[in-house]
Amino acid sequence: MTNFLRLRAAEKTALFIDGANLYKAARNLGFDIDYKSLLAKAHAGCQLIRASYYTSIQEDRDQDYSPLRPLVDWLDYNGYTMVTKTTREFTDQQGRKRFKGSTDIELVVDMMLMADRLDHIIIFSGNGDFRRAIEAIQAKGVRVTIVSTVKSSPPMASDELRRQADIFIDLADLDKDIGRAGGPTRKPQRETEDYEDEYEDEFEDEFEDVD
Repeated sequence: MTNFLRLRAAEKTALFIDGANLYKAARNLGFDIDYKSLLAKAHAGCQLIRASYYTSIQEDRDQDYSPLRPLVDWLDYNGYTMVTKTTREFTDQQGRKRFKGSTDIELVVDMMLMADRLDHIIIFSGNGDFRRAIEAIQAKGVRVTIVSTVKSSPPMASDELRRQADIFIDLADLDKDIGRAGGPTRKPQRETEDYEDEYEDEFEDEFEDVD
């Protein structure tokens, strides 16, 4: 039986979490992530150098408040390195106010900067755009694990990303390890076009009771 995330005690390891992508994958599978448990299990299984969480924050000019702020603050005070970017506001073709933002570049740059000091990188994302960066990191002798899912409908992990990774771990298999106890019961959901807005809205309630 393999250990959590295929960690090795002697390996210098870092976690890189694509916040929106991980939330979407977990939500489609019907559970929430227990970030406290994730960090504790990672510390127990390896020489954890850093756990970084990447997300865009919607700063609404009308409200001057982001629903993601409670989560960001909690993670920041509880062992995670937070990398955030303010979303860009725009109006869609229907005249609705939308917010758009990505921290993909920041995540890739940080992985490349740290790669020479690491043995193992774990990326919580199914984004196929990371494939080339992973290939470059592997060329430095670093083992790369991808955590995402192909058990949702549609699958969240791109095929090219799974092929490039040294190890692929399906998030669905981690429910018992890092599923948040006491979280709201969810039904697995299909991908929706407006998931980024839902991601922002639901975190306000889901993390207000985190210890």
